[in-house]
Amino acid sequence: MDFTPTQDQAAAAGLAAQIFGDLSTPERLAAAGTGTDTELWKALGSAGLPGAVEETGLLGLVLMLEEQGRTTAQVPFAASCVYGLLALAGHGNAEQRERLLPGLRDGTEVATGAFPGQAGVRVDEVAAAEDGTGQGRLTGVVPWVPWLRDASWVLVAAADRSLWIVRTADAGCEPVELTAPWSAGRLVLDGTPAERLGGPGAYEDVLASARTAFAGLQAGVCAGSLARAVEYTNEREQFGRPLAAKQAVQLRAADAYMDTEAIRVTAYEAAWRRDETLPYASHALTAAWWASEAGRRVVHAGQHLHGGMGADLEHPVHRHFLWGRQLDAYLGCGAELLAELGEVIAVGEASGAEGAGTTWARK
Repeated sequence: MDFTPTQDQAAAAGLAAQIFGDLSTPERLAAAGTGTDTELWKALGSAGLPGAVEETGLLGLVLMLEEQGRTTAQVPFAASCVYGLLALAGHGNAEQRERLLPGLRDGTEVATGAFPGQAGVRVDEVAAAEDGTGQGRLTGVVPWVPWLRDASWVLVAAADRSLWIVRTADAGCEPVELTAPWSAGRLVLDGTPAERLGGPGAYEDVLASARTAFAGLQAGVCAGSLARAVEYTNEREQFGRPLAAKQAVQLRAADAYMDTEAIRVTAYEAAWRRDETLPYASHALTAAWWASEAGRRVVHAGQHLHGGMGADLEHPVHRHFLWGRQLDAYLGCGAELLAELGEVIAVGEASGAEGAGTTWARK
């Protein structure tokens, strides 16, 4: 395993860090509310970063999402890339890629996904009726889908684990407020027209990719929260000494740092294995578990190390706390992921492989 970024991956991550650092300021975040920061999203599209994911792979996306997480930038970068660009590149047919990829590459269109694994979401109730030509109609309700209000189309997983592309203009979308300001919506499908994406194994690949990508985002959120805590405790003095000089503060920060590194390295490994077309189902689940369990600890530590300031809802560190708690449960909480990981390992031991639907092939 070699997680050293390629020249293209490093360049994309560096450019992402510059754009997010320059444009995703606390003042702009406050002004954006729960909607997308359109100027920032346009800047990312103009720089070619969404489209770069096709060349840099999932590991490149994870590196860029780390930079987004550091600033909790208010854009649907993760959702549009993993449910749109990577899903289409890996499982779309030639006509779908030609028609849908250009808008996703330049950011003029946004994709999102309605997937199982989200705590409290019953996507298994979505029923699909296919006409045999790749077209069909979906019926069901998804209580919340991230970035749905800003999306051009949504990738829906039906009860039989088939994947369907649905135009949001054809479906019902009701605003929903989440812990994190992700411009979410309630997706209502009532005989809604849809087109099939991919075949066997597509669902498993997209879900594992999403878990890996959002784990990378969580690594950045945790790194940003910890960086703010370190800065604050070095500047804040008590009895003539910085708070950072206290052993209890140092130990809490050290634990948070180790947790953040665990999220990062497991996300890197899962992403690298996917890019190398190796089995990675258990690795994606491991990264998601660390993002859930360790991520929750880190963002709590970030707030606690700010003392009374950590309770201020207007303080920038509070955004990291909200994002960290949202990502903690997104696509499965720790206990759910651990149970699923046990099943994958058991299947792998019984079959001599890691389990079904764990590899993919570039189209």
